[in-house]
Amino acid sequence: MADRYDLIIVGMGSGGMVAAEFASTLDIKVAVVEHDRVGGDCLWTGCVPSKALIASSKVAHRMRTAGEYGIEPVEPKVDSARVFDRIRAVQQQIADTDDNAQRYRDMGVDVLFGPARLTSPNEVAVNGSSVEGRFILLCTGSRPVVPPIEGLEQAGFLTSETVWDLQRAPASLTLIGGGPISIEMAQAFNRLGVKVTVLQKGQGILPRDEPDLVGRLQETLREEGVDLRLVVDTERVTVQDGMKVVHGTERGEARTWASEEILVGAGRRPNVEDLGLEELGVEVGRRGVVIDERSRTNVSSVYAVGDLGGRYLFTHMAGYEGVRAVRDMFFPGKGKVTALVPWCTFTDPELAHAGLTVAEAEERFGEDDVSVWRQELTHSDRARADGETAGAVVIVTAKGKVVGAHILAPHAGEMIHELALAIQQGLKLSDVASLIHVYPTYSIANGQLAAEAAFEGARKYRWLVRRGR
Repeated sequence: MADRYDLIIVGMGSGGMVAAEFASTLDIKVAVVEHDRVGGDCLWTGCVPSKALIASSKVAHRMRTAGEYGIEPVEPKVDSARVFDRIRAVQQQIADTDDNAQRYRDMGVDVLFGPARLTSPNEVAVNGSSVEGRFILLCTGSRPVVPPIEGLEQAGFLTSETVWDLQRAPASLTLIGGGPISIEMAQAFNRLGVKVTVLQKGQGILPRDEPDLVGRLQETLREEGVDLRLVVDTERVTVQDGMKVVHGTERGEARTWASEEILVGAGRRPNVEDLGLEELGVEVGRRGVVIDERSRTNVSSVYAVGDLGGRYLFTHMAGYEGVRAVRDMFFPGKGKVTALVPWCTFTDPELAHAGLTVAEAEERFGEDDVSVWRQELTHSDRARADGETAGAVVIVTAKGKVVGAHILAPHAGEMIHELALAIQQGLKLSDVASLIHVYPTYSIANGQLAAEAAFEGARKYRWLVRRGR
């Protein structure tokens, strides 16, 4: 007879771990199934290793630019093998303390290892045995897309997963794609002394972000030495004299780009295979498992979250959706997953996003009802003190309410949250002004823009000002 549970979670990445921790606080019996390592993409091939690499690259950059701070600059001697050793050490520290099976067993969660396959709406097969659950939560994530470029497989290439298997950085690197993963990696490797070229098909990188701030970031990358190529069509890859050569066109003209390694950053594909979904009748679309606003599939006992559900492919979204799904399963009243998802590209400076861009707001509400509030970091005392003035804060309002926020700044990922909350709560920008911001911080730019809105409102009522005799 199969072991019986209230909840079976398949996949112990960001969504599965948070869902399991939340479920462990309830009076229910929970099992999780993981085919590889606890921690998923975020720990082993995504957020953690990339941010550790970025941290090392930032140190190297500060050494080169120390002259701007009255300190003699030096060209750093980068031992990329030690950089990669540090990355692995950071990963292992997290795996040993937070992202490990025993921690979840101590919470009362049964942890099973092996490939999982759904054999019925309430049953999962694992290593020849079966477990039964009232509900099944699928959190199997995604993997990099490999575009069908002639010769790519034969030449060999890296992805955001396999790059961390390197023992040291290559001497030169061509990145195919201009999304967040490619752009973060491009700047980091460039700062560590790698000759970097980025090939982007579109007119610009990071097409989902505010174009003005993206343009500024592009210029920063180019100034630092990243060879950023736009409107590129990649056609084939060859190997010549030990170098991997990408053949294609740039703005219609034939070009080639040679490097020691190629890193493909052309998007991600949901891990829907070998789960038994088709046999069970679970609907699967191009973006992943088809789910409703409560993360339910068309099979009522089966939910899917994170990259598998294809809404927003972010670690923080997977965790949020996992908790919401468990709440939906076991608590009265039904909620829905929010459509407001802030994100950040962790370049230097960082580029953070919440809500609508200027163009999206004008399309939705009409130009007459949209106002754009902007402050350059050159007006931020903290940015000037830190020598970090290459950025800006852009806040978009519609009929007075905050509907979008975009920040290019150091720590932009930390700054965006109060503005995301303002969007979620339907606040006016003048409402944000009622919060006293600590001085001197980068976040005070948010407060200064909010104060401008409040002052503008006050001007309308200046006729009420009490005047002396």
